[in-house]
Amino acid sequence: MRKYIFVSGGVCSSLGKGIAAASLGSLMECRGLNVRMVKIDPYINVDAGTMSPYQHGEVYVTDDGAETDLDLGNYARYTQSPLSRANSITTGQIYQEVIQREREGRYLGRTVQVIPHITDRIKQRISMIGEQPDADVTIVEVGGTVGDIESVPFLEAGRQMVHELGHENVIFVHLTLVPETAGGELKTKPTQHSVKEMREIGVQPDVLLCRASVPLDEDLRRKIALFTNVEVDAVISASDVETTIYEIPLIFHRQKLDEIVLKKLHLEAGPVDLSEWEHVVRVMRDADRTITIAVVGKYIDLNDSYKSVDEALFHGGIANDVRVELRKVDSEKLEKLDSLDAVFAGVDAILVPGGFGSRGINGMVQVANYARTRRIPYLGICLGMQVMVIEYARSVLGLVDADSTEFAPETEHPVVSLLEDQVNVKMYGGTMRLGSNESKLLPGTTIREVYGAEMIEERHRHRYEFSNSYREQLNDAGLLITAVTADDSLVESVEWKGHPWGIGVQFHPEFKSKPFAAHPLFAGFVAAACAHGGSAEEADGS
Repeated sequence: MRKYIFVSGGVCSSLGKGIAAASLGSLMECRGLNVRMVKIDPYINVDAGTMSPYQHGEVYVTDDGAETDLDLGNYARYTQSPLSRANSITTGQIYQEVIQREREGRYLGRTVQVIPHITDRIKQRISMIGEQPDADVTIVEVGGTVGDIESVPFLEAGRQMVHELGHENVIFVHLTLVPETAGGELKTKPTQHSVKEMREIGVQPDVLLCRASVPLDEDLRRKIALFTNVEVDAVISASDVETTIYEIPLIFHRQKLDEIVLKKLHLEAGPVDLSEWEHVVRVMRDADRTITIAVVGKYIDLNDSYKSVDEALFHGGIANDVRVELRKVDSEKLEKLDSLDAVFAGVDAILVPGGFGSRGINGMVQVANYARTRRIPYLGICLGMQVMVIEYARSVLGLVDADSTEFAPETEHPVVSLLEDQVNVKMYGGTMRLGSNESKLLPGTTIREVYGAEMIEERHRHRYEFSNSYREQLNDAGLLITAVTADDSLVESVEWKGHPWGIGVQFHPEFKSKPFAAHPLFAGFVAAACAHGGSAEEADGS
């Protein structure tokens, strides 16, 4: 019988359900089990593709081109679970599928209702993942907060699965908040009310993960257990971490969360091996050297907007045994400055990530020029590559109005533009290049050296392309074309000729980076930052 773990949340959102679910998944894998991860988002959007980064953080893209919630990125970093569009479930998808079936006459004239038709479809979608032949445990994270009207059908579907499959095969892990008052006292009442709400819809949590600023003492855990009908050992302290979120699997293991879950699911598993996580935490805590990398973007006000990029930079630091400190820079604010020296003082490297829209673009162009002329290591991702192209065309070729048709549709020099067959497509996403594509890395280039391979596969999420009309002109002037699609029809990467490390890529390498397997581009970029920092120290005589 397949095993299922539902992870729900209470009291308030943004407590870290995704990290908790991913950490639990990693513990199961460290015991030799095959894990599958599923994220349920209660919003009515079909997917996250058109949602603002300010509202929902980054959009994570899978190999098959699904635009999903950022928690799938957490699953990818913490576990080996294969991820595709099937692993992301939204209210919009479920209702769309049920309505389509009703229109096709699949319900034979019956009245279509939330129970059983919506909940049945939810269970079918979960089972599509959980019943895969090699899946031992499927962890289903239910987004939102208990009490939200949007989450009710999904929690009800979980309740039904407990009833149908048995409590030894389906359990609930509930993440809740234990807030601290102004006087420093931790209060358990919000957790009690959260569990009460769960029980009112027919779900008794088996395990509580209690988020708090400090670890819970024994008395508090016993009090919570008494009022929530959860065993004391299954009341887990999920306190704030001092060093890194990658410490959470170790913290949960020390409280025997993996043993408790295995026991409740009647699962046999091997001994745990957490050596990789211990190494990750050790480097991030004890590394002798710290480097500073500036991330120059449009959505800086929300930390999760560039979640995968930030984490991939930390992974690059782990690969080089250094701590990486991020300096977040709003590109729009740079447009008002006469000099960027103060902004980038002490910076060892600069990264410009992806984005859409014209706001802050000229600030990014200034940054690309600054990094190129001052020989600072630079990595441009998607939009970050496109601003390299715009800057070079303006500064080196003298095409002062060079631009992308995304920002200046009437520009005389569209060095970045839509493909001809995309121009009249009006629907959002209709012109997007999404998912995994193959790229060919050209010989004698830095990117070929970094990857150590000729052919690679990376994920894309963009609408505009390097204009082939300017390919030869820019390449001859020193903006080298260093990677192309397998059929040579599109440019995938550029480099500054003679620059220590200046690479732009049209794809999103951050989606494939892991803490103990840093993506080669990020490992190479951080290594270049270390070298730049060393040369700067020598120049200063320090």
